Amino acid sequence: MSFFNYILSPRLYKVYRDGSIQKLYEPGGFEKWGDQIISTLSLMWNISYYTSPLIITFLYRRGYFVAESITSFAKVSTGIGLLVVISLCMRGFGRSSSVSYRNFVKALEQAKENVSNQNLKDKLRAYDFEFKDWPVDFNVKDVNGDPSKRYDVTLNTNRTKPFWISTLPCEIAAYIAIHTFGIRMIYPGSIRLLQSFLHPILVQGRAKLVEEESAIRYKLRTIDGNDIDTVFIDHRADNTEKNANGRTLVICSEGNAGFYEIGIMTTPIAMKYSVLGWNHPGFGGSTGLPYPQQDQNAIDAVMQFAIHKLGFQPEEILLFGWSIGGYSSLVAATQYPDVKGVVLDATFDDVLQLAIPRMPNSISGIVRIAIRDYVNLNNIELINQYNGPVLLIRRTEDEIIAEDNELATNRGNHLLIHLLKTRFPNIFQTEQIERITKKLSQPLEKAKDSTGSDELMHSLLLSYVSENSKQYPVDIGEEYTMDLRNQMSEYLVRKHLIDFKSTHCTPLPTENFRIPWDLPTVENGFIFT
Repeated sequence: MSFFNYILSPRLYKVYRDGSIQKLYEPGGFEKWGDQIISTLSLMWNISYYTSPLIITFLYRRGYFVAESITSFAKVSTGIGLLVVISLCMRGFGRSSSVSYRNFVKALEQAKENVSNQNLKDKLRAYDFEFKDWPVDFNVKDVNGDPSKRYDVTLNTNRTKPFWISTLPCEIAAYIAIHTFGIRMIYPGSIRLLQSFLHPILVQGRAKLVEEESAIRYKLRTIDGNDIDTVFIDHRADNTEKNANGRTLVICSEGNAGFYEIGIMTTPIAMKYSVLGWNHPGFGGSTGLPYPQQDQNAIDAVMQFAIHKLGFQPEEILLFGWSIGGYSSLVAATQYPDVKGVVLDATFDDVLQLAIPRMPNSISGIVRIAIRDYVNLNNIELINQYNGPVLLIRRTEDEIIAEDNELATNRGNHLLIHLLKTRFPNIFQTEQIERITKKLSQPLEKAKDSTGSDELMHSLLLSYVSENSKQYPVDIGEEYTMDLRNQMSEYLVRKHLIDFKSTHCTPLPTENFRIPWDLPTVENGFIFT
């Protein structure tokens, strides 16, 4: 291997020995100093990028945009460029002198030359390194699966609307805002500066998954060419009569600053489910940026990979989304309606309803255009398209999707009421909606004051399904008395929502995670609920 290749090869973080035991890779002197200089310059660049409007304004007011100053800047840039070249050479020399690094590069080159050789891939998995150089494990374009299970690219958050010259300034401002700082405000996890800070924690988180859970990392390529960083924990071998969870795959979609290395996977892993975690575009090792279209393509690649490469059927897949990850989970559910269910933890109804109160009133028009045209994360629209089981987990002290930690303002309340009103229109009439809205202003356990019997409600639903069908909307309750309708509405709320006394970012305990409730059915004499 040439010296030039050592300069451009990826950074090595950890070496795994005996299948799992990890050892932090310690770069030698030349590599260490070269990497440190390059990392420092990269950090300075990131800081300059995010503060560029302030820097440019400051320099302009100080009169630095003149010929003499520009010449000085050019000299400084030349000096920085020379420093970068020297640092790269130092790094290359240090790497070529390291036995561990030479072995790593050899394994990497062999895996790239023989991408279909699984043994070479397994040898490469003994190393944790910059993900950009990891060979692609799965490409959506190579799948020749069932067209009915393929992602519908017509699902798009961009809106078509008449062009009005009067709104052109707002349209331009909205476009610029979203495509500069806006998308990063919505998804702060895509900010490279934050990722640089979290990098050691993410590396350690991956190592823990590999060491303790025998996790396998995969690179998936989406239909639009992004590479998605994923990790899979297989518990199918642990599937026993006492623990039947292993056959179910839980696909975890993280929040707007979450990463699978330190995210929500811990809950289903502890319950011995098989688990597939992934990072949004622009997060961790994933390329791109988390615009809705790219995120839709990403979750589709994850689903395709789970079905065609890992061997799970859609009905064996449970979608688990936390916070903004609920959008990704619902996108997958609309495209793969046969999934086992959707669990939405601390999820909102519509991102616009979160954005408007947090921005100045003077720019609310621009905010509305920006969200609706470019980042329309509208979970209400998506949940209307999915007819499978849904469970909502509401955090009673949520400070992110509620105003001033007031439970009555939690946006999950609106998502729940909309879901139930759509699925049980005769039960959730105006009186019941007002009544449930009031009850949702307090923790659910305090709202259990119904005088009705859960067994009676269950029997009524079972009778309806046996005589009609299990399809939504359920046309039940039109002839009910007000009291019976109230009892049924409370019963359905308790079946679709559980409360967790916590703030937005607290890890979810296993006792709060479960398979979503579904309409009861009778098959071969057995009752299914």
